Amino acid sequence: MGADDMPGTAAPGDPSPPPGHVVVGHFDELPGYGVNRPRGSDSWLFTWTTGGEGRLGQGAAGVRAGAGDFVILAPGVPHGYGVASGAPHWRFWWAHCQARPSWTSWLRPYGTGDGMYVVTSVPAGLHGRIGSAFRRMLADARWTGTDAPPVAAATDDGAVAVAHCSAARELALCSLEEVVLLTTAAARGPVVRSTVDARVRRAQALIAADPGAPHTVRSLAEAVALSPSRFAHPFTEQFGRSPMRALREARLGHAARLLESTDLSVERVAAASGFAGPYHFSRVFRERYGMPPGAYRGIPHEFTLR
Repeated sequence: MGADDMPGTAAPGDPSPPPGHVVVGHFDELPGYGVNRPRGSDSWLFTWTTGGEGRLGQGAAGVRAGAGDFVILAPGVPHGYGVASGAPHWRFWWAHCQARPSWTSWLRPYGTGDGMYVVTSVPAGLHGRIGSAFRRMLADARWTGTDAPPVAAATDDGAVAVAHCSAARELALCSLEEVVLLTTAAARGPVVRSTVDARVRRAQALIAADPGAPHTVRSLAEAVALSPSRFAHPFTEQFGRSPMRALREARLGHAARLLESTDLSVERVAAASGFAGPYHFSRVFRERYGMPPGAYRGIPHEFTLR
């Protein structure tokens, strides 16, 4: 199947792209547009709404998707989608492909049943980057494998591209993986503890995002617009440990992951994790994990988030 074989827009009864293809497009549809696939699709369908509203149904699950909603339909389940009732239009990016195995664990928390995944509340600050990733995916899908990939176009309404060569498919999937990661990691879910002060939670997020940075109580407090005294006490009260104890735990966890997944020297791991030197690092690592860093690296570990 090539780009010339793809309809300008999918119509009722049109088959989905076959397995193994990577197809991406951007549509802005008016009321009356809709697609129904009683046997479902042979590939995953990813949709990112940028305007108006769409309605998507898969098996018994259904959703109205507005701007900033990322909705994914797994293959093999009857589905349909189109402009939502009462909406003036539906503008959206879409991609058909086989999902990479790592994506399923990222999407799982957003499953609504019957192979539908709905990611909402993606921060508005990320919408531009997500749109850029889709435009890059569209351009990369057109790459022939020679010279440089095409430059992403400024306008994309009605555009459809099919990745032909293996390099183009992998590049396109990398852009889609960025979208999956950005949306699922940043979406505001119901797991946030409402009893935790938002500024204190932000400080904890800063520690988790870069434990190797030279954080101090003062720098963390300033980052969340609090004085050190007004920051340290609520942090300790709400998380059960002081900011510096939380930082040490985060650094040790970061170091353990580096030991598990890289061949960096113990000295490099210590430095990358924010420790002043390898001797201090080895001592506190042994206290936490019951063995020195070198011995920890030599045993098998299950790769789980700490």
